[in-house]
Amino acid sequence: MLKELKRDHHITYIALDDGSADDEARELATEYCHEVVCVPHQQREKFTSGFYAELFLNLASNLPYAIKKYESWGMRNEILERVQKGSVDVVICDFLAPAANVPRNMPCASILFQHNVEAMIWKRHFEVQANALKKNYLRVQWKKMLKFEQQMCRAFDSVVAVSAEDRDQIKVEYGAQNVFDVPTGVDTEFFKPSNNERIDPHNVVFTGSMDWLPNEDGIRYFTEEILPLVRKSIPEASLTVVGRNPYPSLLELSKLDSRITVTGRVEDVRPYMERAAAYIVPLRVGGGTRLKIYEAMAMEKPIVSTTIGAEGLPVNNGDELRIADTPEAFAAAVSDLLRDSGEAKSMGQRAASVVRAKFGWAGVAIKFAEICEETVRSHRGQVVATEVVTDGQK
Repeated sequence: MLKELKRDHHITYIALDDGSADDEARELATEYCHEVVCVPHQQREKFTSGFYAELFLNLASNLPYAIKKYESWGMRNEILERVQKGSVDVVICDFLAPAANVPRNMPCASILFQHNVEAMIWKRHFEVQANALKKNYLRVQWKKMLKFEQQMCRAFDSVVAVSAEDRDQIKVEYGAQNVFDVPTGVDTEFFKPSNNERIDPHNVVFTGSMDWLPNEDGIRYFTEEILPLVRKSIPEASLTVVGRNPYPSLLELSKLDSRITVTGRVEDVRPYMERAAAYIVPLRVGGGTRLKIYEAMAMEKPIVSTTIGAEGLPVNNGDELRIADTPEAFAAAVSDLLRDSGEAKSMGQRAASVVRAKFGWAGVAIKFAEICEETVRSHRGQVVATEVVTDGQK
């Protein structure tokens, strides 16, 4: 979307940097912004003693841990300095996580871009957790996230969601006034088959950041409850997990099972997707919409997803993908597609036709820009009205 917006608007991109933003990354940033500003910021590595200490100390914080770990006075000061110069029309906070760093009462308009309803994700984590201690901790995190998300949705001039369902939930549950929705898009020129990769008829693939809890939970669910059922009918079935920062037990599992491949971060996910016979989205928690599904559709992959995995997407069970919500049903759907390559290919082609016709980024970016422009006009109108009242009182 930023690539499209950059054609007509000046984009300054401010991001927290853990030291991984090398010269190549900064050069690539010119594809989607005119100026990139990296603010140094370090986080505790997951599953270390320091990480667990921070989780414990977070019990005394008003902020949920998923927000607290991104708190940065450096980012806050960087934003404040730039908006006070008067050259910024609108500050867009991408995801809820950095919202704590956006100064309140800025002289310019502000927009919170909500890719998910985060509190709903934490509620679902709490609901599916079996361990009593973890369940209690997740309940606390959910309640903190609910309070913080409500405050932020009311603090920004506008909120943009990525589905009509999220838009309505934010309005009703949080009492936010100016809430809009834009559809999720996909770069259909980038995500398309190269026809240079040989498909492994027994392989399924998942792509996504493995340090995001819904993805971690989904792959645990698949490897522990679904994959063993698939292998009862297709012993050769294999799994490829593509995404940064895989959790330790998944790496250990891949060492014990040669049919499970864990790549970690890769430069290009497309070859892994193209080599797979099917694409899986076994999510049990989450919100917003699933960009990964549109990417798989554009790559002409047959998809098996849970209802939550496809939540918010205008797709039809049996046409563009298969929906399955129990381990048995999910395993059966995967097995059917691995056995029937003709149906798998037809489903992938149907899915690709839909996503190419309806969900390219250009149209999505136009709608997003219109929301930004309306928010700027509304904010300026509020400022003028306030000044008139103040002068009258004088």
